Amino acid sequence: MNYIIYDLEATCWENTPPDYAQETIEIGAYRINHFGEVRGKFNRFIKPVLHPTLSPFCRDLTGITQEHVNRARTFIDVIDEFQNWARIEEEDYMLCSWGSFDKKMFINDCKLHRLDHEWAEAHVNLKEQYRIMKRMRNGIGLRKAVEGEGMIFTGQHHRGISDAENLVKIFLKYLGNWSI
Repeated sequence: MNYIIYDLEATCWENTPPDYAQETIEIGAYRINHFGEVRGKFNRFIKPVLHPTLSPFCRDLTGITQEHVNRARTFIDVIDEFQNWARIEEEDYMLCSWGSFDKKMFINDCKLHRLDHEWAEAHVNLKEQYRIMKRMRNGIGLRKAVEGEGMIFTGQHHRGISDAENLVKIFLKYLGNWSI
C-alpha cells in the first residue's frame, strides 16, 4: 500500500466572482509505504486555463508567482505524470490530505478536462480523522496541528509541497492509528 500524502494549491481571489471556478496550480506530494518509509516526492506547478492570470491575493497567499504557472504544463499533462509517479495503475494506494478540499479539486479538475476521476475517490480526510482521534469538537488547521504536536512547521504555509511535508510529520507520528 502506498499512502500519497498530498496538498494542492488552487487559483483564488479575495472576493471570488460568482462564476469563477478554482483550478489546481500546484501539487505537492510524498509517497509513503506501509512501513512509514518515504519512497518519493512530487512537486509541480500547473498552468490554469480558465483564469490564467493569478490574482494578487492568490500570489500573496501562496507565494506562487505568475512566472511559476506560465512556465508550467497544463493539468492534463501534470496529472498524468502524478498518477505515474504515485503508481496509481500499478499498486494499491490511498490519497491522504488535510481536509476534503484537495479531493474535490482533483475531481473538479478532472471533470473540467474530461478525464476519469474515479482514481481520486480513494481518499482519506486526515483532518477529520485527527479531530476524532484527538476528541476535538472542531477540526483545526494543519499548522496549528503540527505545532500542537510539538513539531516545527517548516517551509511556506499555503505551498503545496510545504504543507504536504508537514502533513507527513503528523501522518507518520500516528502511523497505524489512521482508519485507512
